This record gives sequence, structure tokens and C-alpha cells, in this order.
Amino acid sequence: MYNTLEEIQQRKQQLQANIRQHNEQISTLWTGLTTQQEPSSKGELVANLVSNSVTAIDAFLLVRKLMKSYSWLFKRKKRK
Repeated sequence: MYNTLEEIQQRKQQLQANIRQHNEQISTLWTGLTTQQEPSSKGELVANLVSNSVTAIDAFLLVRKLMKSYSWLFKRKKRK
């Protein structure tokens, strides 16, 4: 444990330095994750296009399947 205020202040400064360092690491990693990298060749461009297309089709089919299974949630009551 800590016996004096100076020890507490030193520990607080150490923790603040660690927090700043971790914050910089997180921001660097986040920037690397969110920055789109341009494909370097036409093959990579085509591969990315196919991958994105398959993902979009898969999402469409999933939504269609869910709408079919849970259509009773989306039905409107008819007025008389």
C-alpha cells in the first residue's frame, strides 16, 4: 500500500502515462482497421468486388428468409 501522498501522486502519474500510451496504441490500431487499403492489382480488385457481391447477396437472402419466417411480425391489421 501507499504510505504518503507523494507515493500516491507518483502512482497516479504512472497510471496516467500508461493510459496515454494505451490510448495511442488503440488509436493507431483503430486507424489501421478502418482505413481502406487500395488493391494493388486488378486481380485483387476483382477478388474484392466478388467478395463484396457475395456478402451483399448473402445479406439479401438472410433478410428474405427472416421476413418469410417472421412475416407475422410485419403484417398490418386490416381496417374494417
